[in-house]
Amino acid sequence: MPSSYEQDTGSHINVTLSSPVTSTHEAHYSTDVISASSEILSPSVNKWIILALAASSSFMTTLDGSIINIGLPTIARTFHTGISGSTEWIIIGYLVIIAATLLTFGRLADILGRKPIFLAGLAIFVLGSALCGLAPSLLFLIIARLFQGIGGALVFSVNIAMITSTFPGNKRGLALGLNAVVVSLGVALGPTLGGIITQYLTWRWIFYVNVPVSLLIILAGWRFFYEPHPKGKRHERFDPLGALVLAIALASLTLGLSFGQEWGWTSTATFLTFGTGIIMLGLGILIESRVAHPILNLELLTNRTFVFANISFMLCMMALFAPGFLLPFYFEQLRGFSTIQTGLLLTPLPLTFAFAAPLSGTMADRLGSRWLSPIGLTIACFGLFLLSQMNAQSSLWDILWRLAVTGIGQGIFQSPNTRTMMGAAPLHAQGEASGLLATARVIGQSLSVALTGTVFAALGGTLAGTLLSSPQAHNFSPAHIEALQHTFEQGFHAAFLVCAGCAAIGIFTALARGNR
Repeated sequence: MPSSYEQDTGSHINVTLSSPVTSTHEAHYSTDVISASSEILSPSVNKWIILALAASSSFMTTLDGSIINIGLPTIARTFHTGISGSTEWIIIGYLVIIAATLLTFGRLADILGRKPIFLAGLAIFVLGSALCGLAPSLLFLIIARLFQGIGGALVFSVNIAMITSTFPGNKRGLALGLNAVVVSLGVALGPTLGGIITQYLTWRWIFYVNVPVSLLIILAGWRFFYEPHPKGKRHERFDPLGALVLAIALASLTLGLSFGQEWGWTSTATFLTFGTGIIMLGLGILIESRVAHPILNLELLTNRTFVFANISFMLCMMALFAPGFLLPFYFEQLRGFSTIQTGLLLTPLPLTFAFAAPLSGTMADRLGSRWLSPIGLTIACFGLFLLSQMNAQSSLWDILWRLAVTGIGQGIFQSPNTRTMMGAAPLHAQGEASGLLATARVIGQSLSVALTGTVFAALGGTLAGTLLSSPQAHNFSPAHIEALQHTFEQGFHAAFLVCAGCAAIGIFTALARGNR
């Protein structure tokens, strides 16, 4: 990586001018970036306050995503329904709304500014959380959850851009690493906190807990988030047709990935959702290539560094979201641990991630990000392979150290990769870049669950786990239990090997992005 990339204000200029775009757009981008460079160094902007606001909002939205899984069985019992079917919309509807609107909100942030988008997102998130807690019926809860998803998408679309557009190049990796620490704490605390709240209060407090904390963040953001508007700031029009078409495309793809296993991958419903998504995505790209001010700047997709860093991030999510999805089945169904014990046993991965991410970010600021990302994914790939070898007799220590290896690898990868990707985007498109990053996260997580869930179920793991945890299990003969455990382990091993394969592909895409 060129040494000038490490300079405070020169990082975006160098990356932008070396991006594979036409000379006309290079000049256009460089003008925007030079004018925006003063925004980064503005003495009125306290970068640590911006980091605190972005990180705390990330914590709340991440906690909300990880805490709800634990409470889902209790919610199903409250409304006298099963966990599958309509109850799944509590989680899947939230993801679909976020996937559909991230790009639009990221673009709006570039036009209107990040502060109004950030505050509006928190306000909607607070109201949505309160409505979820008050829900008198399952339908009301699902609708409130969809509304809450709009708030989450607004926050997700700007929080990374808030950091990267405020911190200079030689501090950006550290800031992203510290943000990753807070996010990992949200992931780590979610299952444990969700189990405690569900057991000693009610599932409604899973949503109520968001309200006071988010209100404090809103007040702090209103008071301390100063967003300068430099002269020459572009006034651009919004592209409603592109926003609608891309929203339908991303929502359809996310919906198909989420329900494909339940509907059947060859079912009519699955073909319709995927077909709609692919057709609308193609139409969206056609529309965006013909409008003056698109929702999605297609020139970002011609930037080799940006594209391969984003692909690597999506592959990382495909590889490393699955442990949080599969391991609860392993702990509760195969090993017989309680919900609270399961939450505690899941913490080594996010905690080691929290340890590694800021260190890796600091190293990226000093040495560059070229080798850190592939090294991190290599370690994560090895950790996933180690996890795939666990069985019903694995000791707690054997489980914990394998999770720690995986978390360290993810932490080493993520901060440098995010730093590289956001650094490759011009400052006037930081909202779009942040939206694309968040979209890659949602799509990667959906693909992770779809792939690993399908492999696990196809090899009999789902059925075996259900039987092992059923009330009738104590009547089974030792030979029958051993056979069910073997079937569960086969599905579990294969699913984690799929995750390791995704990480292995990510190593090569991280290397392919070039010397940045």
